[in-house]
Amino acid sequence: MAFDPHIPEIAGVIQLAIAPVFMLTAVGTVIGALNIRLGRAVDRRRELEERLAAMSQDELPSAQEELATIARRIRFVYLSIVFAVISALFVAMLIVAAFVGAFVRTDISPTIAGMFVCAMLALIVCLLLFLREIFLAVSTPRHVPR
Repeated sequence: MAFDPHIPEIAGVIQLAIAPVFMLTAVGTVIGALNIRLGRAVDRRRELEERLAAMSQDELPSAQEELATIARRIRFVYLSIVFAVISALFVAMLIVAAFVGAFVRTDISPTIAGMFVCAMLALIVCLLLFLREIFLAVSTPRHVPR
């Protein structure tokens, strides 16, 4: 059989691909948490926008300030999701490249290392944006109707 020499290498690649799969799971969990935060911020924005027409002039500045903050939060969560997805895509490409490298028998370790670094950098940016959104969420006073 022509593939016999590749079987030990492929088994090794499968073993090496397990760690990136765990990273994919972690990034997926982060995306899920971000999605929930995004949904809550959008729901709060809709609720406030519906109440704006019935608010008194005294309440409007507070509500508009909260709406502006919610818009910033939504933007941070959205960008965080984008970077998490980019990170996951790099990890997925890394796994594919590892398997292709085992079949083609070329040294693509610099490419794999580069993809891993890009995945980690995207994840770091994702987490920093997430942290910024959380800071905004907890430090901004909420508009309470009078």
